[in-house]
Amino acid sequence: MSSKGARTRVTDLHLLSAAEAARWIESGRISSEQLVSACLAQIRAREDQVRAWTFLDPEHALGAARAADARRGLGAPTGPLHGVPVGLKDIIDTRGMPTEHGSVLHAGRVPLADASVVTRLVAAGAIPLGKTVTTEFAVFGPGRTTNPHDGARTPGGSSSGSAAAVAADMVPIALGSQTNGSTIRPAAFCGVLGLKPTRGLISRHGLLTLSPTLDHVGLFARSIEDLALLLQVLSGPDAADPATLPVAQLPFQSVAASEPPVPPRFAFIKTPHFERAEPETHAAFAELCQRLGEQVEEIELLPFAESAWHWHQTIMEAEMALQLEPEWRSGSAQLSATLRQQLERGRQITALDYQRALSSIEPLYAGLAELFEQRYDAILTPAAPGAAPLGLHSTGDPVFCTPWTLCGMPAISLPLLETPAGLPLGVQLVGPRSGDARLLRTARWLCARFAEA
Repeated sequence: MSSKGARTRVTDLHLLSAAEAARWIESGRISSEQLVSACLAQIRAREDQVRAWTFLDPEHALGAARAADARRGLGAPTGPLHGVPVGLKDIIDTRGMPTEHGSVLHAGRVPLADASVVTRLVAAGAIPLGKTVTTEFAVFGPGRTTNPHDGARTPGGSSSGSAAAVAADMVPIALGSQTNGSTIRPAAFCGVLGLKPTRGLISRHGLLTLSPTLDHVGLFARSIEDLALLLQVLSGPDAADPATLPVAQLPFQSVAASEPPVPPRFAFIKTPHFERAEPETHAAFAELCQRLGEQVEEIELLPFAESAWHWHQTIMEAEMALQLEPEWRSGSAQLSATLRQQLERGRQITALDYQRALSSIEPLYAGLAELFEQRYDAILTPAAPGAAPLGLHSTGDPVFCTPWTLCGMPAISLPLLETPAGLPLGVQLVGPRSGDARLLRTARWLCARFAEA
């Protein structure tokens, strides 16, 4: 995906990608204060319509930018995101900033410590600009954010504010989360890049826990380079999150920027729910496959995999019922009807059904992993059934995200397609576990292929 920064003037700093902004700050071409000021000006220009933010403290952000500039001026060591602002979903603990989980039950909650991802961002020199809107407890109850392309449409969820803030050029990068489709779907609806990394690649310590089995940190950006940079900064083991992978630091940036040794091959998987896709999605993916020619082959999921959606729901709702039990006991009347229904179902799930669903994950992944071992570089599938639906009462359908989230596989949404009306349609690529760097390389190849057409 090409970046807006390639054609950016110094007067349009809010259009810079994170990597470009960091290079410009490092070279002295611009200051962090100039960049943060430009982002705040863009927020003032569009926030009344988009409503992406739940907390902003412009003076604090500008003060942090001035401190970053002073540090650079003294010749002190700087990190790869030095002076670059970032948006943080309102389920990510940020010391001194309200983190309210999109619920009145947690109104006024201010954490005393940063989540691990915030600690790593700050260590890399990034400036937390503020907190972005989430749905209620990062589930389905919509927040107040609208779609930057059409204010009458949903931005998706649950990471609605993070996706919309990047799409509206308010901030170059933002963090979200995904338990089903909460990063991929809003990225697709808002027309930005969204990455759900391999489960365990990035620590979830300090994030709202909904489902320990399914929760992932999500990343939003304008370029593949920015996603690789974020992975470089955020990945790695964390004793505070036992699910993190004890692996060596991987060269995400260099691999993502490299050329594949041979043109990638794609397994087009419609899933058993392809009939839920809009006609314009059917047409767009038929054209995409035609353009890819011999590089793509349609593959059917094994019958065993058709239960993945049921297994995911069972695990998610059972674990949500446990994690949100304090809220259920203290304030169930203040929860949305949709969330109450989910928690009620979760409380009725038997231990046998829950354990059966958990035990199905590895056999399902083993079947999918064979695709990559045989001949394919990535699974190709829609990111969502169609463009962002009209209305703000729903965040859309995550059906095309479910099996990959269940298996903890990396997935990326690319804003490569459009409806006849010009609305974004996301293309989702899925890779094998721990294949995040190669997935980014494949995604960059596909974006370049489209740019040449």
